[in-house]
Amino acid sequence: MTSLRLYRALTTLLGPLVSLYLLRRLARGKEDRARFAERRGVASLKRPEGTVVWVHAASIGEAVSMLALIDRLTEERPTLSVLVTTGTVTSARLLAARLPPGRTFHQYIPVDRMSSVRRFLDHWRPDLALWVESELWPNLVTEAAAREIPLLLINGRMSQQSFETWRRWPRLIGPVIGAFDLCLAQDMVQAERLRQLGARRALCVGNLKAAAGPLPVSEAELAKLAAQAAGRPLWLAASTHEGEEQATAAAHQALKRRWPDLLTVLVPRHPARANAVAALLRESGLRVARRSLAEPITAQTEIYLGDTLGELGLFYRLAGIAFIGGSLVPRGGHNPLEAALLDCAVLHGPDMSNCAGIARDLAAAGAAIAVRDAEELAAAVARLLADPAERARRAAAGLEVAADNRAVLAAVMERIAPWLDRLTPHASSAYA
Repeated sequence: MTSLRLYRALTTLLGPLVSLYLLRRLARGKEDRARFAERRGVASLKRPEGTVVWVHAASIGEAVSMLALIDRLTEERPTLSVLVTTGTVTSARLLAARLPPGRTFHQYIPVDRMSSVRRFLDHWRPDLALWVESELWPNLVTEAAAREIPLLLINGRMSQQSFETWRRWPRLIGPVIGAFDLCLAQDMVQAERLRQLGARRALCVGNLKAAAGPLPVSEAELAKLAAQAAGRPLWLAASTHEGEEQATAAAHQALKRRWPDLLTVLVPRHPARANAVAALLRESGLRVARRSLAEPITAQTEIYLGDTLGELGLFYRLAGIAFIGGSLVPRGGHNPLEAALLDCAVLHGPDMSNCAGIARDLAAAGAAIAVRDAEELAAAVARLLADPAERARRAAAGLEVAADNRAVLAAVMERIAPWLDRLTPHASSAYA
C-alpha cells in the first residue's frame, strides 16, 4: 500500500477521533458553532452560477496576504466568484469584514477525510484552486487533482523543519506537491525545497505579503485614541504570542524608569488569550485598559491591551514604533511590512523565517532592528524614543522597501493568467 493510500485509510478509520478532536476545539471556542457542519464539508451557502475560483488560506496571516490578489481577481475578472476557505474562527471574522462584497464568500475548510472532502468538492465544483503558503492536506489536494481541478500554489513556503519531515514521507508528499500545476514560491530557497519534494514547476516571484496595501482604520477611532494618548511616549507590541507578553511587560518596566508616563500598546495575535494576558500584566504590577471592554486610555494606564480583531491598522498608525510578534518565540514572525506601510520603525526577534526575505530587505535598508530578548527590546525602544530623527529615518526606509515590493502582485497575476484566461475573460477584453 502506498503512503497516500495508507493516509486515506487511516483518516477514514480514525474518523471518530477526528470528530472528538473537533468537538474539543468547539468546546474551547476554536470552532464556529453556527457553522460547524462546514468542517464536515456541508456547505452553508449555495454555489453561485458560473466560474468559481477557490482560494485556500490556513489562517489570518495567509488570508490577509491574499486580500490584494482577491481584489485584483474580482476587478480584472468580473464574471468569476471567489470562494475563500480557512480553518480558524479568527480568520473567518476578519474576512467577513475585509472581503470585497458581492462575488466573494467564506467557508471553513473541511477536515481531511475523504467523505468530508468529497462532500465539499461535490457542492462547490471549483474551476481553479489557489492554495496559499504551506498548508497541504493530502486528501483534499489529490482528490481535487483527480477531478481535474487545476491547482496552483501561491506564496509557497516550506520551513526547514517541515521540509525535513516531508522528506521522510516521499510517497505521500510527492503526489501532493506533484498535483500542483505551478508552485510560486516566496524565495529561491523555498522553490528549491518544493522541487526536491516533487513540484513539477516551481518558480520564485517574491512574497505576496509584500503586495498588501495598508491595513484599514476607522479615522474616528484613531482620532479618539490619539487624543487619549496625546503627549505620551508610545510604542506597540503587535501580534504577540505566549512568552512575548512577558517580554513586553519586562521591557515596559525597564523603560518607565526613564519615561514614567510611557504607554505600551499590546495586541495579542489571538484575542481569545486576552483574559490570560491581562491577568499576567496585572500580576506584573501594571495598570491595564482593555479595548474589548471599551476601557479608555487614562493618565494611569500603562498598558493598552488591543484585544480586538482586525484593528492593527489603528494601532500601527498610533504607535510609530512597532515590535513584530511571533519572532522572540519560535513562530516564524508575522508580516513586518504591515507596520512599515504605516510609518513605523520595525523591531523584531531572531525568528523571522515566515518572512525571511522581507526581513533581510528591511535590515539591508536600515529599517528594522533585530533583538534577542526583553533587555534588547527595551534598549531598542529606548533608542527610538530618545531619537525621533532615527525613528523617522527607519520608518521612511521601511516604507521604501514596502513600495519596492508592491510589484510582486503583478508578477503573480501574470503567472496565473493562463489558467484564468481559460475560464473567464479579462475585464479589458470587453473594450478590445
